[in-house]
Amino acid sequence: MREMTVLDTDQKKIIMVDDDRTNLTIVRNALIDRYEIFTVSSGEKLFGLLEKMKPDLILLDIEMPEMNGYEVIRKLKGSELTVDIPVIFLSAMNNPENELEGLNLGAVDYIFKPFSRELLLKRIELHLLLEAQKLELKRYSSSLEEIVFEKTQTVLELKNAVLKTVAELVEYRDNVTGGHIERTQNYLRLLVNLLLKNGVYAKELSSWDIDLFVTSSQLHDVGKISIKDSILLKPGRLTVEEFEEIKKHAAFGREIIERIESNTKENAFLTHAKILAASHHEKWDGTGYPLGIKGEDIPLQGRLMAIVDVYDALTSHRPYKEAFTHKEAIEIIKNESGRHFDPLVGEVFIRHEKEFERLMTVWA
Repeated sequence: MREMTVLDTDQKKIIMVDDDRTNLTIVRNALIDRYEIFTVSSGEKLFGLLEKMKPDLILLDIEMPEMNGYEVIRKLKGSELTVDIPVIFLSAMNNPENELEGLNLGAVDYIFKPFSRELLLKRIELHLLLEAQKLELKRYSSSLEEIVFEKTQTVLELKNAVLKTVAELVEYRDNVTGGHIERTQNYLRLLVNLLLKNGVYAKELSSWDIDLFVTSSQLHDVGKISIKDSILLKPGRLTVEEFEEIKKHAAFGREIIERIESNTKENAFLTHAKILAASHHEKWDGTGYPLGIKGEDIPLQGRLMAIVDVYDALTSHRPYKEAFTHKEAIEIIKNESGRHFDPLVGEVFIRHEKEFERLMTVWA
């Protein structure tokens, strides 16, 4: 009988497990011309051999002392290292109940003793072919996933590049707010994380793709593209009539994004962007624009954008005003919480105001 050593060979490796020496010899002689055969007389010796090699297939007897075939296959299928090794039961127990139990435990086939050499060879050939096809399919699937991932990344990069360009176009037209879009993105991400940490609106926020939401905020002021230069670029304070015109950018922004929506299958990203553009100037007490809605009728996206938008406007220089200090801005937000801002959001913002101050100083 062959010594149990691991050889460097291209032949498929098969282990036969049987406590009957005669059966081991018969199987070995039947397969030796085509396969590299290892024979062991017990389940214990099988697992000792498996520490040194991984076979392509296991032929397993059922009626063995100490550890029977059913116990062996349970242990094989319970380990990540051996779960995928195909097992064929080779047994004299030739009743349907035994066969069904073996198959239910994970065997790929069940062959009755005494067996035909040709039948045994054909069954082994079939199952090794199936395993090879499964492996090839797995490799193909992995390769396909990699290709799809690369294509998806390319599309995402293109979308983000177009988005960034549009957002920068808005900033170039409204040249007093340089950096506003990037700053509000960073404030918005911090605010969302803090709300989740504090369990505020956590259920709704958990249903969002946060990266998608934060990225979509770049379009919150896209409606300013439609505002006349004479108003948008005016160095001083706006008249009442001019302010009414500038207020239209929220509705314009919604309309612009709706036009984009009509020409694309994109959903969540543009949904967030449209809501942000339309609602970031609404106020908790209903005195905002363009719709004058109030409280939780204002979409959560707009309520979050409102507070970071105002914080950045307060702490930024304008031709008609100097930048407020962080402390001054926090005092204004505190006073406006429950009027301009959602009081729950305002409470979290104020409680963690030092974190916003640290982020603000990066841009100072």
